[in-house]
Amino acid sequence: MYNKYAKLLTEYCLEVSPGDKVMIKSSYLAEKLLLELSQEISKAGGIPFLDIEIQDFDNAWLKEAGLEQLTWVNPMKKYWNENFNCFLYIRAPFDTKDKIEVPMDKRTVHNEAYKEIRQIYMNRTGDRSMRRSLCQYPTPFSAAEAGMSFQEYEKFVFNACNLFDEDPIQTWRTFGKNQQKVVDYLNGKTQFRYLGSNCDLTFNTNGRIWINSDGKTNMPSGEVYTAPEDHSMNGWVKYTLPSLYMGETVNEIELEIKDGYIEKWKSKDNTEFLNKIFEVPGARRFGEAAIGTNYKIQQITRNILFDEKIGGTIHLAIGDAYKQCNGINESTVHWDMITDMNEGEIYADGELCYKNGQFIVD
Repeated sequence: MYNKYAKLLTEYCLEVSPGDKVMIKSSYLAEKLLLELSQEISKAGGIPFLDIEIQDFDNAWLKEAGLEQLTWVNPMKKYWNENFNCFLYIRAPFDTKDKIEVPMDKRTVHNEAYKEIRQIYMNRTGDRSMRRSLCQYPTPFSAAEAGMSFQEYEKFVFNACNLFDEDPIQTWRTFGKNQQKVVDYLNGKTQFRYLGSNCDLTFNTNGRIWINSDGKTNMPSGEVYTAPEDHSMNGWVKYTLPSLYMGETVNEIELEIKDGYIEKWKSKDNTEFLNKIFEVPGARRFGEAAIGTNYKIQQITRNILFDEKIGGTIHLAIGDAYKQCNGINESTVHWDMITDMNEGEIYADGELCYKNGQFIVD
């Protein structure tokens, strides 16, 4: 099955061609998939490179670092962001609950130092001059977070990626073709309203683009997304699914928005963390509005790669906007927050296009 996974990532997600330099970032726990990938990328004529993670390595030095260390920018990271053809990040966590805590002010300074590189990355992945993908390697910790045994979780990951199908690549191509009909419809509209027991939001997409997320940049995928016009969102939303960011979990976040700006916020259990996040420049505007469409994912796993794709949900990301959507908001934060829409509706230019968790577009 991992050979199928590697083939899907190489041929469909990254579209590796002869001569392509491919950066792969993961932990050593993903060894089984990494070995399969090295072969598949080589067969495609590409050249694989590895960036291997060790848990808490960055936290260990960041905690002790002074200003000069925190603001130093690794020139090798800049080089591969500017020159490599493909980037694959395989999540294979030891334990996402970091054992070494880093003060927020140090993280902020360090993140700010990499602002230029993040923009290079966003620009190049936005115009596909660097093809990127994010995927998951099943580990015992991920399974425990999802409330599953390792065998159950591995099966869940494979199923969400359509790896049990005879030809997963063809399955994703068909999915993308069908979802493009929805995206074409949405791109013909400008005024949107999300309405349900958890939200009443209006926004417009003037000058913005809805994107078909069909497995090219995330695996698994299954969503349509855009960047709302920065000053257009008004209303309120309550996120019914747990929101995870920087190792923190925040439940039942509620936001009040006026003219695109988040004016009020609260949560059931971790408002203090929200207060810190909303101090970060750009974090009080929205970088993304999206709708989950992968109906093979129907349960929370505490992993945003899967949870934001749950069929019958919407998610809104505070902070940095996707340049491929013509978004302009910039921030070191991009935090997806999810709410259920199985009893909700979406209107486009006043026309009902989504009801009870499903698009009703011809």
